[in-house]
Amino acid sequence: NKQNRNSQTRNRKVTTTANSQAAKTKSRKLRSHPLALSQVEVYSMTVDSTVTSRFAHTVMTSKALNKANSSQEIFFEVELPKTAFITNFSMVIEGQVYVGEVKEKEKAKKQYEKAVSSGQTAGLVKASGRTMEKFSVSVNIAAKSNVTFILTYEELLQRKFGKYEIQTRVKPKLPVQDFHIVTNIYEPQGIAFVDAHANFLSNELLPLVEKTVTDKKAHISFSPTIEQQRKCPGCDATQIDGDFIIKYDVNRAETLGDIQIVNGYFVHFFAPPDLPRVPKNVVFVIDRSGSMSGRKMEQTREALLSILKELHEEDYFALIQFDSEIDSWKESLTKATKENVDEAMVFVNRISARGVTNINDAVLRGVNMLLTDRQQKRLHERSVDMIILLTDGMPNSGVSAPHLIQENVRSAIGGKMSLFCLGFGDYVDYSFLDVMSKENKGLARRIYEASDATLQLQGFYEEVSSPLLSEVDLRYPDNAVDFLTTNHFAQLFNGSEIVVAGRLKDEQLDNFMVEVFGQGLEDDFKYIFGDFTERLWAYLTIQQLLEKSKSGAPDEKANATAKALDMSLLYSFVTPLTSMVVTKPETEDGTDSPLIADKLTEGKEGVTHFYLIHATWLSPRSPVLVWCLSKQFILFISVIGLSPAVDGDPHFIIELPEKNDSLCFNINNRPGTIFNLVRDPKSGILVNGQVIGEKKISPNGEVKTYFWRFGIVHKTLGVRLEVSTKDISVFQDGKWVKLLTVTLKDSVKFVILLHKVWEKHPYHRDYLGFYTLDRHLLSNSVHGLLGQFYHGIEYEVTNLRPGAVPEKPDATMYVKGHELNVTRGWQRDFRRDVKNGENVPCWFIHYNGTGLIDGDATDYIVSGLFKTV
Repeated sequence: NKQNRNSQTRNRKVTTTANSQAAKTKSRKLRSHPLALSQVEVYSMTVDSTVTSRFAHTVMTSKALNKANSSQEIFFEVELPKTAFITNFSMVIEGQVYVGEVKEKEKAKKQYEKAVSSGQTAGLVKASGRTMEKFSVSVNIAAKSNVTFILTYEELLQRKFGKYEIQTRVKPKLPVQDFHIVTNIYEPQGIAFVDAHANFLSNELLPLVEKTVTDKKAHISFSPTIEQQRKCPGCDATQIDGDFIIKYDVNRAETLGDIQIVNGYFVHFFAPPDLPRVPKNVVFVIDRSGSMSGRKMEQTREALLSILKELHEEDYFALIQFDSEIDSWKESLTKATKENVDEAMVFVNRISARGVTNINDAVLRGVNMLLTDRQQKRLHERSVDMIILLTDGMPNSGVSAPHLIQENVRSAIGGKMSLFCLGFGDYVDYSFLDVMSKENKGLARRIYEASDATLQLQGFYEEVSSPLLSEVDLRYPDNAVDFLTTNHFAQLFNGSEIVVAGRLKDEQLDNFMVEVFGQGLEDDFKYIFGDFTERLWAYLTIQQLLEKSKSGAPDEKANATAKALDMSLLYSFVTPLTSMVVTKPETEDGTDSPLIADKLTEGKEGVTHFYLIHATWLSPRSPVLVWCLSKQFILFISVIGLSPAVDGDPHFIIELPEKNDSLCFNINNRPGTIFNLVRDPKSGILVNGQVIGEKKISPNGEVKTYFWRFGIVHKTLGVRLEVSTKDISVFQDGKWVKLLTVTLKDSVKFVILLHKVWEKHPYHRDYLGFYTLDRHLLSNSVHGLLGQFYHGIEYEVTNLRPGAVPEKPDATMYVKGHELNVTRGWQRDFRRDVKNGENVPCWFIHYNGTGLIDGDATDYIVSGLFKTV
C-alpha cells in the first residue's frame, strides 16, 4: 500500500510538470514487464541466464509496442533474488539503443524526472525495499513506438542444503507471443546433478522443460507457445505465474575446496564434505505479544513442533516466551532426549498471544542462560551456541529504543554466540533485527504472512541446524594477494559454502598456498591447499561493505558506505546507494566529441605524438605507465573520443559521434599477416599492423590473432617507427634508436596500448591496441582499414528484429550500396579504462566487415611492416 501511494504521488508530480502530450499519459503499475494497458502489446519476453562458477549473469528482455496515439508512462516491478545486483538497463527504440548509467540515487532521479517532464522516453531503475526484494522500473513510451527493454543482473549463487538455486519469478499477466526461459551452466569442477521445476507447471507444461547435461555443462530451456500459456482455450488468462527454479550442485573434490584464477583475480570455494556435525545449543525466544494472535501464533507453534522433532539427541535447547513478561520453560538448557522434547512440545502447544513486546529483556534472558550453562560446564565444550528470536513487532516495553537494545545485546553476547532474528509479517522493524543479527555473528530473515509461513520457519532452521565448523579462517600468503573479501566466518553449516575472492599481487603463483583453520567437533580443523572473477570479487566486496555500512561503528559506517558507492559506480551495480538511469539525448546528434577536441587543441602549435600506454592485466598494484610529451594528454583521454580504433582479437571500432553510434567488425586471418591501417599520400603518414597467433590452439579449436607490432612511417621526415609488445624503435639518419616518446610535425595523434598478459598463460600473449586522435586533420585521401572512416560514413539501419542471442537484435543496414544483415553487439574499448576496458555498443558487421569496408579484407594485406603493397 505504501509503494502504491508513493507511485500515485509521483505520477501526479510528473503530470503537473509535463507538456500537454505527457500530461495525457496513463500510468499503471505492472509486474514483470510493461503489460496490461490495452494500447500496449508485449509480444516477446525472454529470460537468459548464464552461470559460470556459481556466478550468474541474467538478461531479461521484453519487447513492446505502444499502439496508442500518445505517449504512455508505464510502471512495472521486476522481482529479483535478494542477493542480486542490477548491472544494466537499456532500451532499444526504433533502432536506437539507449544504455543506462549507474549514478547516485538523487542524481539519477533528477535526470529521469527532467526527461519525463519534457516528454522524452526515459527509464529509471532503482532498488526498492530494504532487502532488495524488488526493483522498480519506470518507462515513458512514445506514441506508435517499438521498445525493447533489456534488464541485466548478476548474483553469486548461494549454496543451501547442498544445492545452488537459480530462481526466476515470472508473472506476465497475459499470454506472450514469444516467451523463453533459457539457462546455461558451466562449472569447471563438473556438474553432479541438475533439477528444474516450477510451481505453475501443469502436466501439459512439464514436458516443455528441456534439459541437457554433460560433464561440465548444462542447458535448460522452457518455451511454451502462446496457446500453451493460456489457462483455457481462447481466454486471456495465463497459467505462467510463479517461480521457475533450477537446482544443481558441483562435484566435490577430495581437496575440500576449489580455487579458480582468471585475469589477476582468484576465487576460492570452500565446502568440505563428510565433516561430522557439531552439537548445538539453541535458545528459542518466542514473541507472544497480542499482535501475534491468530494465524501467526498458530503457524509459529506448528513450526516449533516440527523443529523440536528435528533436534539431535546431543543438542541442548531452551524455550523462552515473552510479551511484557518473560517466561522460561526451564531455567537452563535441556538435552534433546525424546522425553524432554515431548515435554517441550506440550509447553509449545500452550503458548498464547497477549500483552506488549519486551524484546530487550527476552533476548538478554537467553544470553544469560547460555553464558551460565557454559560457566557451569553443562554444555559440550566444542558445541555451538545460538539464539533464535522470532517476533512480529517493534519493541514497546522495557528498553524500547532499537539502538539501545542493539548495544545491550552486543555487549552481553560479546562475540560468544550467534543471534538469528526472524521477523514475522509486514510491520516488523526488519532493519533493527537485521543490524542486531549481523552485529552478533548471525543473520535476519523476513517471514512472510502466507499459507507457507510454517515452511519458511522450518526452512530457515534447517539452514542453520547443522554446523560443521566454527570460527573459520581462510588465510592466503600476504606477498601474493591483496584486497581480500571477508575471510573469517563465524560458522560453516552443512550444505552451504564459503566463498572468498581477491586480487593477485603479481604473476608468480608458484607459492600460492591457502590455509584453512576452524573449530570442529573433535579437533581444530586445519587444511592446506597447495598449488573471473574480478566481477565476483567486486560483487562480494560491495555486499560486505553494505553490511558494514549498517552494523559498524559510526566512522566505519561512513567509510564503508563511501567505498561501496565508489565500487557500485565503478562496476555498474545497482545497489541501495545507486540507481541506473537511461534517457534519450536532448538533441538528435547528442554530444559532438570531435568539436570538443578542436576547442581544446585550438591555437596550439601542431605536433604529432605517438604515445605508448602500458596496461598491466595481472599486476594490479603496478602503476599504469604513461609515456607522453605533455600531461595535457591525460585531459584529452578523458574528454574526447579516440576513433576509429583497433584492439583485442583484433576488433575494429568505428565511433561516429555525429550519429551517437558506433560500427564494428572483426578481421580474422593467419598469424603473421600484415594489414594496412592508415595510408595518407598527402601527409606521408603510413600505419601497418602485424598480427600474431595465440601460443597454441584453444580447446574449442579457434585460432585467435592479435596485433603485436605496428610500423609507422612519416615519409616527409624520413622517419620509421616500430612499436612492438617488447619495445619502441625509431629509424632515422640510418640507425635504429630505442625510445619511449617521439614527436613529429603535423597534428595527428596516435595512441598505442600495450596489454600485458600473464607470461605463463597457456594460450594468450601480450598484444597492442591502436587508437586515433584528431583524425580530421588527415587529408581526404586517407585510406586503409581505419583510415577510410576518418571522415565519417553514411548508413541507415532499419527492420530491427530478434537475433540469435536475445540481448543482441539483428537489423538491416544500407551502406555503400549494400544491404547487410547486422547485429547489435558490444566490443571492448580500452580508451578510458586501459586495464579492464568497457563494452561499447555498436552495429556489428559480419564476415570481416564485408560490405562496410571498401573491397575485401585481403585487399589490405601488405608484404612488409613499412610497405604500401
